[in-house]
Amino acid sequence: MVLVPGSFLEPQSPRKVPSNCFPRGGEKSCWRAETRRRAAKRKVLVFSNMASRLFEERDHAAFYQKYRFSPCEELQSLVFSYLEEKKVSSLQLAVDVGCGTGQSTKVLASRFDKVVGLDVSEAQIEEARQTHHPPNVSYIVCPAEELPFEDASVDLVTAFVAAHWFDIKRFMKELERVLKPHGCVVLSTYFPGTQVHYKDSSEKLTEIFRETWDLIFNYADERVNLVVNEYKEILEALPFQDKQRVTDIIDKIPLTVAGVIGYIQSSSAYQTFLKLDPEAAKSVLANTEQRLLEAMGVSSNDTQLEFWMRNVCVLGCKGS
Repeated sequence: MVLVPGSFLEPQSPRKVPSNCFPRGGEKSCWRAETRRRAAKRKVLVFSNMASRLFEERDHAAFYQKYRFSPCEELQSLVFSYLEEKKVSSLQLAVDVGCGTGQSTKVLASRFDKVVGLDVSEAQIEEARQTHHPPNVSYIVCPAEELPFEDASVDLVTAFVAAHWFDIKRFMKELERVLKPHGCVVLSTYFPGTQVHYKDSSEKLTEIFRETWDLIFNYADERVNLVVNEYKEILEALPFQDKQRVTDIIDKIPLTVAGVIGYIQSSSAYQTFLKLDPEAAKSVLANTEQRLLEAMGVSSNDTQLEFWMRNVCVLGCKGS
């Protein structure tokens, strides 16, 4: 893990993807720069005064439940270590905002008396409620900008792969209102520099995945720029003096080829593509799956590979 005070390294010359790491420079930085370049080309604004609502279809919620991941162990460890470092003595109430289908909400249950997951999408909350969850976890349909809690009543607010969809200015005001003195906030996201690993085919598999993601990125909402910029603007918007950004939290996820395709299907960009041109979108997925299988030299989409995802996390602590 690398602590970053609010900036990122400039891209360097392109190189091949090493098989055992995410480099801080080289090809990884080049990919990061190219992703930023595409976002800049679309001439979008960083902060909008409206929240995005892109996950409300029932089918999309089902894909999200099936193919999205819980926060990795390293990220969980970071969160709980941060609470200990800040000496958060009260662990009564944690609120997971933009909880989707509840994968992130449930990991807080063992540490807090009560955990509430909130999402603006009724379909996502319905999926969350239908899955098994601890008795101290509940779910509410609610926008991030109108948190249904009293002033200074919440010990921890989290948003995993969600904060970039919020109306940031309004959310930050609500965050400051509901947190107790010395309460904490954790806002994290995946970064679009995924690697795909399988035996000696990792470089080719990563190339195939990124080509597909590059195409689908053309259908991404403007708020994805906040992810591309590694939550730098979200760090700056956080209304607390005590704050930091952690990068290079690597999650190595065992996944099947079918799981990789499902993950792509669960993205908002793909769902937009699907609505605009269903046949083309489905063709892209079928072609991607076939290319992955051929590169691996296998025929079954149940074949396991390793999906490496990089996380970025913003942490903050409210003053007294």
